[in-house]
Amino acid sequence: MAACGWCRCRAALALRAAGGSLWGRRGAAPEPRAVHVTSPSLCSERESSVSYQELKDLKKANVLHIDVREKWEIERDGKIPASINIPLNELVEALQMNPADFKEQYNQKMPAKSDHVVFSCFAGTRSRQALSFAESLGFSRVQHYAGGLEDWAKHESPEKK
Repeated sequence: MAACGWCRCRAALALRAAGGSLWGRRGAAPEPRAVHVTSPSLCSERESSVSYQELKDLKKANVLHIDVREKWEIERDGKIPASINIPLNELVEALQMNPADFKEQYNQKMPAKSDHVVFSCFAGTRSRQALSFAESLGFSRVQHYAGGLEDWAKHESPEKK
C-alpha cells in the first residue's frame, strides 16, 4: 500500500532528525536509519476508510456497497442509495456462499475477492468490523465508509422504502 500523508510526515521528520531533508542536502548524505512508525493503524485506517465524496465517486464506478446494519434499522432510517443490506451477523457466511445462493438471497452478484467493496453502517463501528472480516476471508480491495448513514444524512437524504 502507498504511504499515507501521516507516514510521509513521520518519514520526513525522521530524515530531518538524521541530518537529511526530503530535497537533498549539501555534503554527505546521512547514514540510513530505520524509521519506526509507531502507529501503523493510523495509516491503514486512512487508506481503508472513504469519505462521503469518495463514496459518491466510487458508486459511479459500480463499487459494491454493503450496508451491515440490521434490517429494522434500514426500515426505520432508510439507506444510502444503491447499497445492499447484509447484516453484520450474516456477513461472514454471506461472503463464503455459493455465488448462485448469494445472487438469490441478496439480488446481487457475489463479489470476487479482488472486487472493490465498501462497507457502511450507521457511524463506522460495524463497517470497520465488516472490513476486518472481509480482509480475513481474503478480500483485497475493501474499504469502509467511516461516517456511515449519520454522515451521509448531513449531505443528502437517505433512500426510504
